[in-house]
Amino acid sequence: MSERSLIVLQRLTAMVLAPCVIVHVAVIAIAFRDGLTAGEILGRVQDNVGWAAFYALFVIAAAVHAPIGLRSVLVEWGALPRRMVDIVMAAFAILLLITGLRAVFAVVWGAP
Repeated sequence: MSERSLIVLQRLTAMVLAPCVIVHVAVIAIAFRDGLTAGEILGRVQDNVGWAAFYALFVIAAAVHAPIGLRSVLVEWGALPRRMVDIVMAAFAILLLITGLRAVFAVVWGAP
């Protein structure tokens, strides 16, 4: 993938992440203000397809966005060949995606 494509992809995922972060922080603030326990929050999100979709989107965007940014840092440092940086960042993206989606589905539909 070209550098220009990566920049565009990172900007697009940033446009998804910004509202996701705002909603996430607002939900935390509301839950804190209302004195909800972790168990009460879990009870509200279990079996909720809307929350699962929201957080799945959040995870997917983060799994694309973060490795692109880290890739830029590693390329600038120049400690690794560019090909190795791309391989490491692809592995990191896959790890973020798998662990993030696993967490979302475990919270909403119970641990596997």
